[in-house]
Amino acid sequence: MLDKNANSHPVKAGTGWPNCHLKAGRGKGRAARARLAIVFLAFGLCAAALFSLTAGASDVSFFAFLRATILGEGMDALGRDRLIIMEIRLPRMVLGVLVGAGLAVSGALMQGLFRNPLADPGLVGVSSGAGLGAVSMIVLGGTALAPVTALLGIYALPIAAFLGGLACTILLYRVATRRGRTSVATMLLAGIALGALAGAATGALIYIADDRQLRDLTFWGLGSLAGANWTKIFTAGPIILLVICAAPMLARGLNALALGEAAAGHLGIPVQRIKRIAITTVAAATGATVAVSGAIGFIGIVVPHMLRLSIGPDHRYLLPAAALLGAILLLLADAVSRMVVAPAELPIGIITALFGAPFFLWILLRQRGIIDL
Repeated sequence: MLDKNANSHPVKAGTGWPNCHLKAGRGKGRAARARLAIVFLAFGLCAAALFSLTAGASDVSFFAFLRATILGEGMDALGRDRLIIMEIRLPRMVLGVLVGAGLAVSGALMQGLFRNPLADPGLVGVSSGAGLGAVSMIVLGGTALAPVTALLGIYALPIAAFLGGLACTILLYRVATRRGRTSVATMLLAGIALGALAGAATGALIYIADDRQLRDLTFWGLGSLAGANWTKIFTAGPIILLVICAAPMLARGLNALALGEAAAGHLGIPVQRIKRIAITTVAAATGATVAVSGAIGFIGIVVPHMLRLSIGPDHRYLLPAAALLGAILLLLADAVSRMVVAPAELPIGIITALFGAPFFLWILLRQRGIIDL
């Protein structure tokens, strides 16, 4: 016989099977939405890449060049177009995809490691450390660091930037983390201090640079893809691709770290190993991107936060989506930088700061009731 009072007491939210089924349904819906978003972002990246190949001061038509290449018609008349597309725009587009994806994945990894939405290599001094390493190699590569340049060849610059970024990331983590908890205020203040120290050392190197080095450093310091070529891509590209491919392997560990280091350890996550790999990965990606494009800010903080608002915090989907959206945003910013003052171009770091800084202020205002600022 059924007990007439069996359903007289409602199940508390979060304690019974009905609520578990609701949560499972929401989780499946969010996962499906995340997968759909990744598909749309992949198509969006293809569209942004085509737009990047057609944007610029020259009236070169990529589609006319493609049609002539496929059909073999009028290739003699398209010699200039071939040169512009294959040697200028295509390397720039490929480098933009790599740099944008690398910066966005670095930001997502750092935010997952520090467990807060304000961590970004450009804001907390990591990019400044990588920049110091790169500037040291540019200015001293022919004198004091000549043996290193001779030994490492074309890899000297990205390796120097990687070591600078790695040193700053390790220092930042040790200063900001205490007893398994990371203070956002300490992280930001320590990042300001590390950035100031790296900036002072960079300024001293710029002071002793010659005129040719000064011209390169001035434009490079604002961030640009103008010097894109296949040599830079083959130098830094493998490092960035390795980071992008390896980052999703950290997704399970980063998801567990969101519960705290103690809880993640109880779940069987090798916390210290995850932290070491994440720190090295962030430093490698930041160093490689800074070495080939200079300092481009705010991609690493804007992209992961936008995606968390739309597809959720699950790093299994967040990391690949961040790579796609970061590449899209940087390609669009680069296209704008080429068209807004054509035939000249703005440094791309100015464009990213114009939309990234207000977004960062919005995040601060939105989170100020949660974080300890």
